[in-house]
Amino acid sequence: MSIAAAGASVTGVGRAVARRARGSGLLLAFPATLLVAMILGLPLVLLFRYSLNHYDRYDMMREALTLDNYAAIFRDAFFRNVLMRTIVVAVISTAVALVLALPVAYFIARAPARFKSALIILVVFPLLVGNLVRAAGWMAVMGNRGFVNQLLLGFGLIEQPLEILYTPTAVVIGIIAVVLPFMTLTLQSVLEQIDPSLEEAAGSLGARPFTAFRRVVLPLAMPGVIAGSVLVFILCMNAYATPVLLGGPRFHMMAPQVYEQITGQSNWPFGAALAFILMGTTLVLTVASTQLRHGSYARRALWKA
Repeated sequence: MSIAAAGASVTGVGRAVARRARGSGLLLAFPATLLVAMILGLPLVLLFRYSLNHYDRYDMMREALTLDNYAAIFRDAFFRNVLMRTIVVAVISTAVALVLALPVAYFIARAPARFKSALIILVVFPLLVGNLVRAAGWMAVMGNRGFVNQLLLGFGLIEQPLEILYTPTAVVIGIIAVVLPFMTLTLQSVLEQIDPSLEEAAGSLGARPFTAFRRVVLPLAMPGVIAGSVLVFILCMNAYATPVLLGGPRFHMMAPQVYEQITGQSNWPFGAALAFILMGTTLVLTVASTQLRHGSYARRALWKA
């Protein structure tokens, strides 16, 4: 047998062994994958089936196959306004969280190693407290007799307490406080991987620090910006405790309405349809914004090239 034939035989055996090992790995992973898919997918399938039923005030739900619940949502001006309000609050909260988190994440990423762990712990610390507790804390801060009003009254800047609580502004502030750690940690992990020598090179060529950050660091950090924005936007769209506690009974968003329809009204078909409208809207807006960001980034890179 020639050397070339022996080499080909060894290569073929190696490929067969690799294929067998890959097949064994897939076979071993299949049960866990199937279990996870069932845990995640089965409730959604069941909820979607409920959304196609009719609501009956006596039987609670009557078997059917209809899209009337979805049509009723878009026919009702109240629920259209709730959906639009949810989108607006989510977009504003995501944008403000990105602007606030970017300098903090950059500072942590460029901090000395001995301080970095402590700074990350400070960012993570609010996550140890539930959203309900944090929203209650903001109620104490923004109430008529809260910290902000007492401070302003004490300095004589106002004569009457400001109406901060139970306003859209209070809801946006509360949601930003909830999602800010997620945005900061996502951006910090990406910024930390960017070599500081790139900024130094830009500075040596005459770029100011802000220009170097905008022209060098930010384009390289764009994957983290997109990932953080998507994560935070999803959290904002599905916020529940913060809108209920800080918005009050007159401020409505989609997640509290889903809860109200299912538990308060016992209208499972309509509540399930609301849940899928919320999920579908979040998915469509997330995919569309991601594609727009990727497209604009690619066009900018091509234009610079």
